[in-house]
Amino acid sequence: MKKNPLERLMETHPGLEIWWDSSPLIYTSWSESMVKKAPPERANELREQLRRLYDPQHPEEALFRGVTTNPPLLLQVIKARESYVAQLVDDLIDQNPCLDKEALFWLTYKEIVRRGAEMYMGVFQRSQYRYGYLSGQVDPRALRDKEKMISQALELARLSPNVMIKVPGSKEGYEVIKVLTSKGISTNNTLTFILPQLMACAKAVKEGVEIAKQNGVDLTRWRSVITHMTARFGDLGDLRKETESLGIDLSEADIRWAELAIFKKAYHLVKERNYPSKMLICSMRISPILDGKKYCWHLEKLAGGDIVFTCPPSFIEAVFESLDGTDFRPQIDEEVPKAVLDKLLRIPYFEKAYREDGLTPDEFNQHPALVATAIEFSKATEGMVGFVAKRLAAKCG
Repeated sequence: MKKNPLERLMETHPGLEIWWDSSPLIYTSWSESMVKKAPPERANELREQLRRLYDPQHPEEALFRGVTTNPPLLLQVIKARESYVAQLVDDLIDQNPCLDKEALFWLTYKEIVRRGAEMYMGVFQRSQYRYGYLSGQVDPRALRDKEKMISQALELARLSPNVMIKVPGSKEGYEVIKVLTSKGISTNNTLTFILPQLMACAKAVKEGVEIAKQNGVDLTRWRSVITHMTARFGDLGDLRKETESLGIDLSEADIRWAELAIFKKAYHLVKERNYPSKMLICSMRISPILDGKKYCWHLEKLAGGDIVFTCPPSFIEAVFESLDGTDFRPQIDEEVPKAVLDKLLRIPYFEKAYREDGLTPDEFNQHPALVATAIEFSKATEGMVGFVAKRLAAKCG
């Protein structure tokens, strides 16, 4: 059978991982819908390619080595499988009468995380706890509340040994990551866009590991990933606005290079300093388009790296369509063109993001991309709260 683009990408490094960026609960319905949209002559081949990525009947054989989720993605679960989630919520109401909507939301969220983690337990066990983690995120509305994030993280970690806790890249978030790591709890740093954040996480994890080892904590079922929300840096922050005000001509390719420059620098620093974390990239785009041809530099320019690519359903569909004939080759060590980097360094928004001490932890919480993403994730969380509130009203009046 013909290999799909993600399989070919994995061949560029034995440690390269592809993760599913959504709840496993929707994988079957999504893959079936993708096959239905395919030309008839392509359907069988596509069905087999998708089954190799993840087969619910044989999850231990999945090429997907992990799962990331966040509030917008879990809200998609509600929209895609509304009757399924409605029954889940109704059962929780029956089991826990007199709950308010926030408590019911949290129970619902935890149950969706637990069921998703259970679907990847086969991967977790077969890999001897190296793969098969599912990221469950603390409430994005609490990104400055250290104690609440720790409390929620401990609840999520108790759901299953393969639950990894997603913690935001706020000043308080890095304090939480250090605490969780010291307890042997796996973490995924999210809402991260700039080198100062990425390195703050790497240092927090290293310090947490040192404390764990001093206290004799078992780390055999522990791992750490540091997420770079790559295109969100270029699309949601002040890069374009500052560029225009400075009269600098920045192409789509230049913006992609800006994002890649930060990721590549972080990747090499993590490796050189032997930090116990692995870099993860998300928020990727099919981009740029050069001479009428579509590229995905977020995949192509990082091929050959010992990193994690986490891919949502819509991105996978675009990759299958646009990169079907792409021949990936290792480019992780390819440097940003000097002329491009020199131009980018004239832009304060990028220069601060590219310098390890460009922002202080106190400034993380005000970074435009973090603020925009936190608002988006908080609104999605409110959407989940609204859904369970309607079920509560229907059941309890």
